[in-house]
Amino acid sequence: MAKATHYSPRISRFLVSALYHEAKRRHIPMTKLTDELLHNQLAGSQGWIMAQETRIAENPSTCPASIR
Repeated sequence: MAKATHYSPRISRFLVSALYHEAKRRHIPMTKLTDELLHNQLAGSQGWIMAQETRIAENPSTCPASIR
């Protein structure tokens, strides 16, 4: 069976550098900072709502209570 793949967007070197320095300043991993920033900006947006609906429709038992 084919393995599911996800789109991984390229991030400019400048943004990676900015994330690195900000994460270092906050003493947290870059991945945690990136997740936090994206969550704060996208929560409640039309894309967020569509992603929630898609995820719930595909597999409701795996959805965290925070997006149900």
